[in-house]
Amino acid sequence: MNPGPFLQLDRVIHEKGRLAIMSLLAAAPELSFTDLRDALAMSDGNVMSHIRTLQEAGYVGVTKSFRDSRPLTTCSLTAAGRRAFEAYIGVLEQIVAQARRS
Repeated sequence: MNPGPFLQLDRVIHEKGRLAIMSLLAAAPELSFTDLRDALAMSDGNVMSHIRTLQEAGYVGVTKSFRDSRPLTTCSLTAAGRRAFEAYIGVLEQIVAQARRS
């Protein structure tokens, strides 16, 4: 088996919590922090830590606003985040195809 594709996996995205966040955001224009937390059954701190890492990589944008006089934090993929996620999926597809040929 050729290890090349494994070495191309984006380590920022590859962690399972961040991969889950990226997957959810790839399927929606934006999601609230609460929606992400509830969908992933993670603690507030865990979700925030993953979002911060993705934000620092330039993959996720975070917007803070108010809805009905309550704070609202929403997250969305940036253009760079969408490209990185699509590239990540492409590498996974290469790995799967390679495994099927073996």
